[in-house]
Amino acid sequence: MALRACTIYTTGIVCIIFLSVGITLLLTQVFQTMIHNQLKKEITLTEKSQVFELWKNIPSAVYREHYFFDVTNPEVFVAGGKAAVRQIGPYTYRVYSEKGNVKFLENDRKISTQIRKTYVFVPEKSSGDPEVDIVRTVNIPYVAVMNKLNSYPFWLRRLVSFWMDRMGINFFISRTVHEVLWGYKDPLLSLIHTVRPRVDDHFGLMKNGTHDDEDFVFHTGKHDYMDFGKIDTWNGLREMPCWSSKESNMINGTDGTLFHPLISRNELLYVFAADLCRSIHLGYVEDVEVKGIQAYRFSPPVDVLMSPTDNPANEGFCVPAGDCLGNGVLKVSSCQKGVPFVMSLPHFYQADPKYINGVEGLNPRKEEHETYLDLQPMTGFPIRACVRGQVNILLKKVEGFPKTNDIKETIFPILFVNMTGTIDDESASKMRALLLNLTLLSNIPLLPVAMGVIMLLLLIFMVCRNRQKKPEVKPDC
Repeated sequence: MALRACTIYTTGIVCIIFLSVGITLLLTQVFQTMIHNQLKKEITLTEKSQVFELWKNIPSAVYREHYFFDVTNPEVFVAGGKAAVRQIGPYTYRVYSEKGNVKFLENDRKISTQIRKTYVFVPEKSSGDPEVDIVRTVNIPYVAVMNKLNSYPFWLRRLVSFWMDRMGINFFISRTVHEVLWGYKDPLLSLIHTVRPRVDDHFGLMKNGTHDDEDFVFHTGKHDYMDFGKIDTWNGLREMPCWSSKESNMINGTDGTLFHPLISRNELLYVFAADLCRSIHLGYVEDVEVKGIQAYRFSPPVDVLMSPTDNPANEGFCVPAGDCLGNGVLKVSSCQKGVPFVMSLPHFYQADPKYINGVEGLNPRKEEHETYLDLQPMTGFPIRACVRGQVNILLKKVEGFPKTNDIKETIFPILFVNMTGTIDDESASKMRALLLNLTLLSNIPLLPVAMGVIMLLLLIFMVCRNRQKKPEVKPDC
């Protein structure tokens, strides 16, 4: 009896110890805090970290798809009617990013590099040959010159218009996709080049309108994990020079290829978009799964491209101050040498219906035209990305150029780009293994709790069994 009672008491004490230790560890989150602190130390852009090599040589394949809007009725538009377009493409290029001249600064607090991008055509992911396929589109140098001369005397504009008519330079051109993207010798620019040699006589959207060689200084996150990957300077700038307010000119966030670890659903993430010449914010949308990896989907909210009427915070993106467009579009002429380019989402997705209805042939759809990033919240690494944007140009009447007399003011679509990238299978496998290890470590406190529960059940069984055993009564002699 004494031995049985001692066993029961011992089991009870062990049960209490296991449960107390396990519940204490769960409530204080000791192991989870240890893991988080270790992640904050390890996920830095320092030379000895594994993240540094992944950052220098991104393993995921990145593709850039180009879809053009071929104009089917240019004569109707010039005569005052509505333009009609048909989408052609994609013309897909593999994007290779090379980070060169890497230097550590300020005791490893910052890192500088030059990022150079090269593009290789991928026929199997394309619907045609860019060097053969013809696209009819707006003559952008023609529009740029008209826009530039808008502030000059009327007689000069009329003289230039007469000369362009004599040269056979028209509002619309037909060129190969390759020429429109990568450049062609333009007759109008060639003439200007003879007078002003600094003006390039070639024009191409990818030649003139992108930032292929970019100088960055990033924060490494060594002293504050929340600064991991944030841009300190871009091409020597800490703020942009093109907008009408200090807040709008600020360069905030990362370049979109990496984010700080331990991402929360409740936070806003900032990304500097060089093609927009501004920073934008991303908000949490939903939980998703990519190749067996749980991720948070972040996407730019509607208010990013709202007009100041609906979102006063965007007033600084009106240049000059007060000269604003409607919802869903952003005029970027102030950072594109005065060319009246306007950026939007493809097919004017989430934009004011007047822009969608201003051109026939547009059909905005969320699944085809939204931008999003799928981020693994523990590490902050992008697992899948789909970044989409559309290049448009603002067309309107310009006094002194008779060909514009009848046209209706239109934000005219030129092309849209779809940048995609998904974690490769090998990296996904490593990520799943890492997350599994982290999950097992964070759940270590469940072991003493489980042992405590087992001991509790054993204790209950022993007590019940002890009560069932009655003492034996010996017969009298």
